[in-house]
Amino acid sequence: MNIDSLVKNITPELYERLQYGAATGRWPDGTELSTTQKEQTVQLVMLYQAKVAKSTEQFTINEQGEMVQKSKRELQQEFKAENEIARFSENDL
Repeated sequence: MNIDSLVKNITPELYERLQYGAATGRWPDGTELSTTQKEQTVQLVMLYQAKVAKSTEQFTINEQGEMVQKSKRELQQEFKAENEIARFSENDL
């Protein structure tokens, strides 16, 4: 099985489990990851972010395998756009 087909077969639920394992060093059931499992889990999370999730997080990996860091301004624009429901001026109220 090649890497692309492996990553495409990762479900969102499995990705969440992998992310949890990479972040904590344990599986959600509490089982500790071995050193090899930790390394492979981090690699899978990074590949999934790059190839499938197209993550909008501040730090992520792009399709070329390069680390992407969003600026403070980019993050503010994203959060502003996501959280804005309506905007009114005092005259409208």
